[in-house]
Amino acid sequence: MLFKIWKKAPLHSCRISHDFSFYIGYLLGDTKEHCSTFKGTRTRAAFVFIIGFWLLDLANNTVQGPARALLADLAGPEQRNTANAVFCSWMAVGNILGFSAGASGSWHRWFPFLLSRACCEACGNLKAAFLIAVLFLTLCTLVTIYFADEVPLTTHKTNRLSDAAPLLEDPQQNGLDLSKLKPDKQVIDNANQSRTVNDYERDIHLKEAISKVEEDKNGGFNDGPGAVLVNLLTSLRHLPPAMHSVLIVMALTWLSWFPFFLFDTDWMGREVYHGDPKGNLSEVHAYDQGVREGAFGLLLNSVVLGISSFLIEPMCKRMGSRLVWALSNFIVFACMAGTAIISWISVGGYSKGIEHVIGGNENIRIASLVVFALLGFPLAITYSVPFSVTAELTADAGGGQGLAIGVLNLAIVVPQMIVSLGAGPWDALFGGGNIPAFVLASFAALAGGVFAVRRLPNLSSNSFKSTGFHFG
Repeated sequence: MLFKIWKKAPLHSCRISHDFSFYIGYLLGDTKEHCSTFKGTRTRAAFVFIIGFWLLDLANNTVQGPARALLADLAGPEQRNTANAVFCSWMAVGNILGFSAGASGSWHRWFPFLLSRACCEACGNLKAAFLIAVLFLTLCTLVTIYFADEVPLTTHKTNRLSDAAPLLEDPQQNGLDLSKLKPDKQVIDNANQSRTVNDYERDIHLKEAISKVEEDKNGGFNDGPGAVLVNLLTSLRHLPPAMHSVLIVMALTWLSWFPFFLFDTDWMGREVYHGDPKGNLSEVHAYDQGVREGAFGLLLNSVVLGISSFLIEPMCKRMGSRLVWALSNFIVFACMAGTAIISWISVGGYSKGIEHVIGGNENIRIASLVVFALLGFPLAITYSVPFSVTAELTADAGGGQGLAIGVLNLAIVVPQMIVSLGAGPWDALFGGGNIPAFVLASFAALAGGVFAVRRLPNLSSNSFKSTGFHFG
């Protein structure tokens, strides 16, 4: 029960820190100027927001990692892909609700008490959406705590070889007092002392050998909190050889996704709607409108994701998971290249650059939304197929699927850190804007698709045969 609460608590705390970051920054000494006229950076508020975002990422991985591992353990050999597809479809439902909340620009009108000197309309809309998220998370937490029964696991006693196990239990446990033995027994013990020493040394060597065998079997580390990361990293040498190719393709796949996830709404606000969050009033308005339109595009993306999740199983049965995964990367390559082309067309004919262009083109906006929607199909594959492949490759690992999912998660978070730290300098190297990051993402997707075709294992299509859902 405490574990379930611990999993949910960071989600609530990070949402609250997001909601009140401007207030906290205001109280900690940020500018007292009204938010409608201030154009600078609220450093303290940004720091609180970053801490909240870290907690959000921690909570997200804490919930999704064990959930996917549990899914792999509970699903039968013929239902793994179906289980991941259903998991993906429910993620799509949550995304649709979340992006619907983000796409609305009227929250500040419905809840005017959220506005203040430190928080204007855009901040009020964001705060209201996050508070709604807190309510949903509270409901989910209460349902989980009330209905889910958590069975504590017991530690299994290590089985010892017959010649290494003691023939008798502890004499004190059996009520035997050695002090009451007769002196004749001491004479017998002295006569056999040399033989006892030799037997003792033999037992010591045998126990050391058994300990070494068990250490090799368990990876040489215990299950304590300090050994979790070490177990995760050292488990790479125990993974099936095919998993190494899966990790490489997964890393390239997410290296192509994260520029879009991090900068999609900013791209809509700057390159498509030609706004600037630090510009004049019309530029700020255009940027905010572009961000809301980007949230609507993500809503379309989630709708396509939910529909596509039900097409994954028949596609994998017909084409195989290797080609399906490669196909998703090639689609991402085309879409990310399309975003770069849309940006170049959008700013074409203007000589001052992206940040100084005011206005927009309706056809460009429609094309941008189409790209958002098309990316929902490969995203459904990315959310499902890699985890099904991992579960299939590690099915005979003796319960190592959870550890394999954890290692697979490293192939997600490492590209995220690379993009988060390197995208800004990379864009600045080419004069700013989001085009350089999107071009790099397209090449990463192309490399991931080619590598998937050439190196991913060919799994039997029977692995994706569904036997239906069973209720009750």
